[in-house]
Amino acid sequence: MLAQTPVQIAWVTRDLDATERSLTSLLGARKWVRMPGVHFGPDTCTYRGEPADFVADISLSYAGATQLELIAPGAGASVYTEFLERCGPGLHHVCVEVDDVDAALSGRDADVVARGVMPGGMEFAYVSAPQAGVPYIELAYIPDEIRSFFDHIKREQQ
Repeated sequence: MLAQTPVQIAWVTRDLDATERSLTSLLGARKWVRMPGVHFGPDTCTYRGEPADFVADISLSYAGATQLELIAPGAGASVYTEFLERCGPGLHHVCVEVDDVDAALSGRDADVVARGVMPGGMEFAYVSAPQAGVPYIELAYIPDEIRSFFDHIKREQQ
């Protein structure tokens, strides 16, 4: 995974409305698409090496070609609730697209904090190197179905 450009910047927040307003003003995002109650289940997700079971409200927009993601955690322990407890709301991760998450993880000098498959087949892994000031990098395989959804959101910005 050399010289990859981040495709997404993500924030964790307790208040989607306030964060949407701020990023609309600061980055020019025009329309936000909300996905309430996204469930990450123990059959497809892990957090700190254990099965994960949590829910988050997610909001997506674009600033140019870069996707903006807002995550408001709900029920269950997750990489998002941990971040809010330790740091409060704020910039959580940047995401890079990979063809194969397993291959991208091999040989990496970072801890895998969370991993899973979202509804629609998007596979993700969060790696962290906090000792070097890197909270999280998300590695994501984005299948065609999810890419089409993202492209639709991007077109809404024009």
